[in-house]
Amino acid sequence: MDTRLGNLLEQAGLACNSTEAPAAENAPGAEEGSHGLTAYTPFISVRACGRLWRLQRAADLETLWNAMLDDPQNFEDERLPYWTELWPSSIALCRWLEERRAEIAGRPCLDLGCGLGLTAMVGQWLGAQVIGMDYEEEALHFASLNARHNGVSSPLWTVMDWRQPAVRPRSIFRLWGGDIMYEKRFVAPVMHFLSHVLADDGAAWVAEPGRGVYEAFLQALHGGGLEGRRVFTERVEPLYAQPVPVTVAVWEIRRRVRPA
Repeated sequence: MDTRLGNLLEQAGLACNSTEAPAAENAPGAEEGSHGLTAYTPFISVRACGRLWRLQRAADLETLWNAMLDDPQNFEDERLPYWTELWPSSIALCRWLEERRAEIAGRPCLDLGCGLGLTAMVGQWLGAQVIGMDYEEEALHFASLNARHNGVSSPLWTVMDWRQPAVRPRSIFRLWGGDIMYEKRFVAPVMHFLSHVLADDGAAWVAEPGRGVYEAFLQALHGGGLEGRRVFTERVEPLYAQPVPVTVAVWEIRRRVRPA
């Protein structure tokens, strides 16, 4: 396994096993939650908000990563296939969205880096008007498939790069993202994006598993006129079997209120 990929997975609480995938109809987790998997399966299932969600995905992260190694240009912009896995932060974020159900129902919300679409679908199912964005078109293809698999009214899926926000300024009431920052160079564009899209009374909920880069983000918030506080913490069993659960924190980020 590529050392960099292995370090990333270890930090996030995922093991990566590259074995041949079973046929979809025999994929474990089709009826119950898929925590504790020991190998990639094309369908995974997870319980959130009192129901089972079944997610189809392209391949395991290591396989997609290795397929990119043939062309070094694939790594120039860090367009790495993180979207093909279900990260522990997404599970914690689903539980937080359920707690805030009354707050998001009927309101415009944005899923920043929606990947396989779980948190976008959960938000839509809870009554929000969700835009699910990702900069990888293939991710949105699977997110759309998953909305159909789960009988959910589909969010509005859109290809968007957070460095080039195609959203009206101050138009989003609630925004969320699970484990969206892996390097310090992501801090400035994410902060700029939040400053651009959040409504005056808006809030962003960012779930993260204790990465060091997030400390840099918290320190940079004030420079963007924002402030953050931890609102939720949960220990999550990751998708793949491992001895220790992952502790995920959800941070709420709002515009800083200036003294009168």
